[in-house]
Amino acid sequence: MSSEHKAQPAAFFDLDRTLISINSAFTYARYERRRGRLSLFTFLRASLWMGLYHLSIVDIEKAFARAVEAYRGVHTDELMKLTRQFFHEEVINTIQPGARQVLQTHRDQNHPLVLLTASSPYMSKLAAQTWDLDDWLCNQFPTDDQGFLRGTFEPPLCYGPGKVHRARRWAEQNQIDLEESYFYTDSFSDLPMLEVVRYPRVINPDPRLRRAAIRRGWPIEDWSDRS
Repeated sequence: MSSEHKAQPAAFFDLDRTLISINSAFTYARYERRRGRLSLFTFLRASLWMGLYHLSIVDIEKAFARAVEAYRGVHTDELMKLTRQFFHEEVINTIQPGARQVLQTHRDQNHPLVLLTASSPYMSKLAAQTWDLDDWLCNQFPTDDQGFLRGTFEPPLCYGPGKVHRARRWAEQNQIDLEESYFYTDSFSDLPMLEVVRYPRVINPDPRLRRAAIRRGWPIEDWSDRS
């Protein structure tokens, strides 16, 4: 890195139950079930996996691989169309009040705003564009030459240590000092990323993250009501 350019901090944000108040994956499964595009068995199995995922007590790579495999042969344009419809009907109004204020605070300080999430690239792109974030880091799904999904994901999974891997690579490419940055999340699974940055911020946390934050003296914020 050139000595002429001083690296700056960035602000990284988890999506589900952090920027937004819902788990978008579970909400999407329920949305698809209501429209008859998801069988009851598939919906219940997806709900179980997502519940275990949120509690960080499941082999997430195995669960994710099974979920992504179901989309083999689907075209990216079709998934983007479905995701956009879902986003505007179910997600766009769930941004947490506190999130808007914090995003603006970082904009005022010229901190790059980066979405860092296990969500799909379709959901991540829409969220970043809607709420004016500068970039998004998420799971990526390889396609063939015609744009049809292969039913796999690009390792490492953007989850746990995989988030650190992606954030560090992005920081190096964009002259960002990751160790001086901020990270906002609700999930215990994000502990590796919280431990890397100088300013960990815990938002409406799950029970295990709340306990970890209290032990470490990390700030715990409630974004559900900033009236």
